[in-house]
Amino acid sequence: MKIEIYDTTLRDGSQGESVSFSSQDKCRVAEQLDAAGMDFIEGGWPGSNPRDVDFFERARSLKLSHARLAAFGATRRNSLTCGTDPSIQALLRAEVPVVTIFGKSWNLHVTDALRLTLEENLEIIADTVRYLVERVPFVIYDAEHFFDGHKADADYAMKTLRVAAEAGAQRIVLCDTNGGSLPDEIADTTRKVKAEIDAGPLLGIHCHNDGDLAVANSLAAIGAGAAHVQGTINGYGERCGNANLCSVIPNLELKLGHATIGANALARLRDTARFVSEIANLSLDSRAAFIGDSAFAHKGGVHVSAVERNPETYEHVRPELVGNRRRILVSDLSGRSNVQAKSRELGLELQDEQRVLDELKRLEHDGYEFEAAEASFELLVRKTCGTYRPFFELLGFRVIDEHRGSLMPMSEATLKVRVGQHIEHTAASGNGPVNALDGALRRALEKFYPALAEVRLVDYKVRVITGHPLSGTASLVRVLIYSSDGGAQWGTVGVSANIVEASWRALVDAVEYKLVRDGVAPIMEDAEVAV
Repeated sequence: MKIEIYDTTLRDGSQGESVSFSSQDKCRVAEQLDAAGMDFIEGGWPGSNPRDVDFFERARSLKLSHARLAAFGATRRNSLTCGTDPSIQALLRAEVPVVTIFGKSWNLHVTDALRLTLEENLEIIADTVRYLVERVPFVIYDAEHFFDGHKADADYAMKTLRVAAEAGAQRIVLCDTNGGSLPDEIADTTRKVKAEIDAGPLLGIHCHNDGDLAVANSLAAIGAGAAHVQGTINGYGERCGNANLCSVIPNLELKLGHATIGANALARLRDTARFVSEIANLSLDSRAAFIGDSAFAHKGGVHVSAVERNPETYEHVRPELVGNRRRILVSDLSGRSNVQAKSRELGLELQDEQRVLDELKRLEHDGYEFEAAEASFELLVRKTCGTYRPFFELLGFRVIDEHRGSLMPMSEATLKVRVGQHIEHTAASGNGPVNALDGALRRALEKFYPALAEVRLVDYKVRVITGHPLSGTASLVRVLIYSSDGGAQWGTVGVSANIVEASWRALVDAVEYKLVRDGVAPIMEDAEVAV
């Protein structure tokens, strides 16, 4: 069965804490969601803020190939007609093919929040939907708080749906607005609604995640007869978020056999999730189902050994179906199978995996962690197997922090290295000791290895990993650095009781990994170098 996917990332998703999209951001995301196969894209509430008004003006120039753009709003105010209500008129000025309007289904909200009689609320719903149906090609009615309203007064909640359907709404969406319902309740209520308005508009479901059940509740509603599901990319949204479409869609397609966005778009689901998270300036949850970095990551030796023989032993779907990939993690929990599999993944041939495993476990005992530092792990394998040749030799470095009253502190690093038969002595300043040291290192090496000019440090993380019996400031620290050359990105790690030394170790790995990956040969002592 075809299930319509209604994406509300740009409206309900933007109401989540720490989520903020500019009008331009919204246009970029809308284009991405269209390419991802969404049937509807809810762009915002033009009657509530200037930013959404600006978005809908910009959106007129978007060339969406599949999705229909929707504007969102509330039913008219009791004291106004639809023709005089500014919010309703803003929906029309948005000039979109779809308008989604929400109304009250819970008698508590009618009497306590709106302070209306139950009959007045029914008239407002009917009048608003009827007015919009006469002026907009497609009208969706969101029954806000429907499941709570159905529990409180089932007859009245059903009346709100009937008047919307009779007024011409093409979709009726049941909303678990407070996110507190359970899957059995959702399924039972949806089934009852389906039986009563079966000949009317398609039913939809809109769930919030306050009970951590938004995905389960959405699937339960689909199983009970809904054919339209609303949610957001990465589950962004008010309070605990909305139903996560990155979980809803693959469950519908891969587990329940429904048609949604199609196999090609599904294979780009991870890319879509990452794109939206980047625009929102939020980290993608590594443990997110289907699309997270850890979704198909295997660490225990027993797991890795089994997956190597047959992926179905510890993977519920093939990762490539959702645009993800299998990852083999290496740690002190690893067995030989982890090291072998990871080495094959990196294109390395191991002669003595036990030696690599022993060194790996020793370093992890000392505070290293290679799960997010695959570049450092590859260098470790090369060093342990004897295939590593250093690109330079450190003769010494010094880092000075200067504080100048109210001015910003300045850091300066001086560095002496040997490259082949050449000794380079350089200095660089930066906005911190690591930044200065990074600048000095690359300044010293770029004339010998020009490819390093492409490398940029894109993320830097520090974690205290052990406590000293006398002083917490003497703890070991682990530094994780992410570097990029504009194409690839890689992680490296360093550990020391000195944060600058730990950073130096991670920086050296980052530089050397770039050269190894590019196939650059180390400059030897007898080599002639044009400098």
